[in-house]
Amino acid sequence: MDFNSSGGGNELHNNQFYQSEENKPLLGEMSAPTPPEGNNNNKLGAGPCKRTLLHCSSGMRYKLLQEGDIQVCVVKHPRTFLSKILTSKFLRRWEPHHLTLTDSSLASATPTGYMEGALSYSTIEDLQLLSWDNAPKYCVQLSFPGGTVLLQAANSYLRDQWFHSLQWKKKIYKYRKVLNHPSRWEVVLKEIRSLVDMALTSPLQDESIHQAPLQIISTLLAENTNLSAQDHENIIVAIAPLLENNHPPPDLCEFFCKHCRERPRSMVVIEVFTPVVQRILKHNMDFGKCPRLRLFTQEYILALNELNAGMEVVKKFIHSMHGPTGQCPHPRVLPNLVAVCLAAIYSCYEEFINSRDNSPSLKEIRNGCQQQNERKPPLPLRLLRPEPPTPPPTALLGLTPPSSILVELERNNNTANARRKGPAGGDSEPNLIDCLLVSPALNALSIQLPAQADRVLGCFALILKMLSDYDDWRPALASLLQPIPFPKEYVFRSELKYVIQRFAEDPRQEVHSCLLSVRSGKDGWFQLYSPGGVACDDDGELFASMVHILMGSCYKTKKFLLSLAENKLGPCMLLALRGNQTMVEILCLMLEYNIIENKDTQLQIISTLESTQVGLRMYEQLCDRQRELKELQRKGGPTRLTLPSKSTDADLARLLSSGSFGNLENLSLAFTNVTSACAEQLIKLPSLKQLNLWSTQFGDAGLRLLSEHLACLQVLNLCETPVTDAGLLSLSSMKSLCSLNMNSTKLTVDTYEDLKAKLPNLKEVDVRYTEAW
Repeated sequence: MDFNSSGGGNELHNNQFYQSEENKPLLGEMSAPTPPEGNNNNKLGAGPCKRTLLHCSSGMRYKLLQEGDIQVCVVKHPRTFLSKILTSKFLRRWEPHHLTLTDSSLASATPTGYMEGALSYSTIEDLQLLSWDNAPKYCVQLSFPGGTVLLQAANSYLRDQWFHSLQWKKKIYKYRKVLNHPSRWEVVLKEIRSLVDMALTSPLQDESIHQAPLQIISTLLAENTNLSAQDHENIIVAIAPLLENNHPPPDLCEFFCKHCRERPRSMVVIEVFTPVVQRILKHNMDFGKCPRLRLFTQEYILALNELNAGMEVVKKFIHSMHGPTGQCPHPRVLPNLVAVCLAAIYSCYEEFINSRDNSPSLKEIRNGCQQQNERKPPLPLRLLRPEPPTPPPTALLGLTPPSSILVELERNNNTANARRKGPAGGDSEPNLIDCLLVSPALNALSIQLPAQADRVLGCFALILKMLSDYDDWRPALASLLQPIPFPKEYVFRSELKYVIQRFAEDPRQEVHSCLLSVRSGKDGWFQLYSPGGVACDDDGELFASMVHILMGSCYKTKKFLLSLAENKLGPCMLLALRGNQTMVEILCLMLEYNIIENKDTQLQIISTLESTQVGLRMYEQLCDRQRELKELQRKGGPTRLTLPSKSTDADLARLLSSGSFGNLENLSLAFTNVTSACAEQLIKLPSLKQLNLWSTQFGDAGLRLLSEHLACLQVLNLCETPVTDAGLLSLSSMKSLCSLNMNSTKLTVDTYEDLKAKLPNLKEVDVRYTEAW
């Protein structure tokens, strides 16, 4: 039978049907397709080959196919003989093909035989499942003008997967084609709603199922920028269900940003954008891969700030992201919020920084102005109300008093050009970096920003304050801000100082340790807010609180005191001269631990202490302790001592203060209730060689203090104590150790190897029931 020569009228009819199929609206595509008129004889249910519509079974989900192996058979026929042909013996010849489902067609990796040419989705008139009575074959039927393509899968699941994937590709292709050439927007809105419904009801479970409709709508909005505000809101509401579990694509983010800027008080911002931004903050892993998500989050927060309640609404939003409990259940929220705030803060200073560094801004790069001669000349700085430095009352301390410099940008280009022509080293205006270098004791710097930039800066600065008020967020926030990821001009903000004060008040070591520099040679918050630092504007009050909290933790060591003596001795002496008790204690410790070697400096410290009542009293107590220590060493005392079980830190302090223990070499505190606090008493035993801390609560902080002062210790038992690698690593400085028991501690292999390499006299080691065992 010659299928190509017969049924010409049917072929014409098929072509007419194809054209009407392409032009009809897509609202009813999710319903069951009906056969075209004139094909009433094509009743497949009457023959041995039954055609059935597949409805999504409950709970059955499929992954979208992009490619796969399948058997292919193509039959060209007039439509009136379709049922007879499908049951004939001509279908016994099948070809194996590896088919790829592209965006527009079904193509084979080996374009030969049946699949010599790609099969466009636009030519597929109908897509159905076939079930066979005589043979258990799993087929999908694709009808096209003048023929049928049969795809045979290995099992029913693969058949259904191919069916749903092809159906999805075909429909999404049609939606893309229709929405790329919109006519009336009320019709387009219906098509968008239909597209969203199709994505939500599809049995396919794949990220692209929701992303593809969003990309289509994103392209539609990008190409039609003259929509009314009401059209904007209608489209956003229509696609809202797709955004519940998906991030918006970049172009859609720009559309959302525009809506936030133009209509910040729209209910769409609260009702639709809020869950979208919440999902971004909870699940985004890297804003660098999609910076427009970060920009959209910034614009959303600024839109909230434009509401009547202003920052109260923003505060409620931040609280909703944290949650009602004391511990935020979403670990990504804080770093994402910090990234959003930092990017927004930098954007406020972008114009100033680019003019200062003479580098093109992002806006100029996007506009193609990258050449040096294409850029505007850098904006100079103008000094306002410069105050000449005045001699300090305490000149002997070698300190320079803070000066006050107010800097603003000169916006007049003519004036800028004229001033830039001034002679070098004469009347030419200095830039900001020069100001900072000439006067490192700067305490007030003000950059005149545009009004909009100042509002943005105020909003995100207050958000940083809010973040620092949550106890569970403070450790991670301190770690994120430790590298000082701000423009130099921002460190003068009062909101930032509030954040640093919160770090300085926190008793946890992981928080206040971040006040120090992240690495040597780089300033940290400790340096910036110290007297003489660029951000110090309170005569050293914040600096003193930093020193107090650091000295009260495991940083009460010679190393920290040495760093203060080398870099901050002048500020410490100045604050002690003003009666600050913390600084008085620091100077006394420097004398007690022999930190200062220069005799003149020692006498100057003593004079500073004696100039105030609190300093004189503490210096006299220091002298008394020194006399007691010398007397203790002179009198001698026992060489061995064992404290009773259940003894406490107070019991040990009371015992050691009641007699002479200058000759004590062996001390056992095993099975007592002592903690790291007793290290303050242990370091007063200069002859101690053996220390037993078995089954006590002696921890890392105590180990650090012991390693600084008991250099002669030879035997140390830490069995069943809560020490970790952080404290055990400090033992590497105790070169006299020959016996060390770390049984049942949190010792790791790396720390164990490090200790073995750094302790040459170590002969006996017990690491049972540790990771190093």
